[in-house]
Amino acid sequence: MNEISSTPIVASESGWQRFLKDRAAVWSACFLLSISAVCFLSPLIAPYPYMEQNLASSAMAPSAAHWLGTDLLGRDVLSRLMQGGMISLFVGLIATTVALLLGICYGVLAVEMGGRAEDMMMRGVDIVSTLPLTLIVILCTVVFKQSMTMIFLAVGGVSWLTMARIIRNQTRELRNSQFVQAAEALGQSRFGIFRNHYLPNLAGTIAICATLTVPGVMLLEAFVSFLGLGVKAPMTSWGLMIKEGADIMEECPWLLISPSVVFALTLLSLNFLGDGLRDAFDPRSSRK
Repeated sequence: MNEISSTPIVASESGWQRFLKDRAAVWSACFLLSISAVCFLSPLIAPYPYMEQNLASSAMAPSAAHWLGTDLLGRDVLSRLMQGGMISLFVGLIATTVALLLGICYGVLAVEMGGRAEDMMMRGVDIVSTLPLTLIVILCTVVFKQSMTMIFLAVGGVSWLTMARIIRNQTRELRNSQFVQAAEALGQSRFGIFRNHYLPNLAGTIAICATLTVPGVMLLEAFVSFLGLGVKAPMTSWGLMIKEGADIMEECPWLLISPSVVFALTLLSLNFLGDGLRDAFDPRSSRK
């Protein structure tokens, strides 16, 4: 008589269970939620108006009245850090959304076109990728009207290339799958296949790519603002604050340290979160 195996059957872990075991990713998510809440609630919770000037308290070191000190115009650094974070995070989210829309539409359209058209479209992506994308963003902000909308479009418009490649590769695999071929045989429209089959199966990849795209977008915006071509005064962003602090870092080091530390921690958290999502939801990366 065959013996019955006593080895318990272990159910495979879901993606969220694997994600919750990644402490770095979880702590990064908590930090990002906290810093986002503080920044987007800054008009309500900031200790001072971020534009309020007080030359009597110009360039004050951190104190009980001003936890992170003041700048040369006597403006509270903490209040400006919160306002700048709202701008930087908003640019990151909007520009990433633009990049996602362009990348998804372009990648799926390339697969649907197929053949020589698909090859030409992807060669076009390869050619554009060889151009100095940072220079393109700078030229756009110089030639066209310098505004928040132009920053969204310029930064998002150069950040979709990697997304287009990834979506194209994933969509080609889905196009050859049995359930998509069955939907085609049943006469389902191309838009119906895109909505009912492509998007649900691409959702995990899109989420991972979005999380990994935001840091690059924020860094690009910070660089443009560092050059003085981004956010206009009296508005501010973390990149603009870092530029202002770098100009007088020897006399007022707190003006550089505060935005630099917060910006670096935010970028690190976004990268840790993106890595955690990729390891948890990408079956190829989690396969042992």
